[in-house]
Amino acid sequence: MIKNPKLSIDELIRIIPGPDFPTSGVIAGTNGIISAYKTGRGVITLKAVSEIVQKKDREEIIVSEIPYQVNKARLIESMADLAKDKKIEGISDIRDESSREGMRIVIQLKRGENAQVVLNRLHKFTQMQVSYGIIMLALDARNQPVTFDLKAMLEAFIVHRKDVVTRRCIFELKKAEARAHILEGLSKALDQIDAVIAAIRASKEATLPAKR
Repeated sequence: MIKNPKLSIDELIRIIPGPDFPTSGVIAGTNGIISAYKTGRGVITLKAVSEIVQKKDREEIIVSEIPYQVNKARLIESMADLAKDKKIEGISDIRDESSREGMRIVIQLKRGENAQVVLNRLHKFTQMQVSYGIIMLALDARNQPVTFDLKAMLEAFIVHRKDVVTRRCIFELKKAEARAHILEGLSKALDQIDAVIAAIRASKEATLPAKR
């Protein structure tokens, strides 16, 4: 944007394809992202990352990432409740095998159950799939709340950064000038060191160290 202020939002979208989230997950579709970037408002669908693994005579669903702001313990608890109430059938066990290496929720299925069907129902009835609203709302230079599109947001941020850097440089310049003034005085004193020492010795307030 600094090098080419005429960049369009479509060109910016190619550089910033989508938002990132600290708990990862997958964004389903791009319509919500494009709407948010072009209008400042949009709704995206976030899905957990999972895979179906064959284990001997049955299948397992392994969840390695969950949507943003979803609590893992509550998610597992809701899965267990749905299985207990038979709203989602086919689950025989749910284990949390997460470690320092990463998240790992194991959903073990009963023999003969279709893992894809169970996974679809988990997306429907649990927070393995959620909708997340985006509002690009911020204060502008006049401290007024404004809903920005992507380009306007970046333009406002660049103006803000220029102001911050300018203020910092002015502060550091004044600090350096004050230091230079002191050094200049010391330099002049060194040039006339003999006269300075004589003036100090001649001063009535001068205190000489006592002779031993």
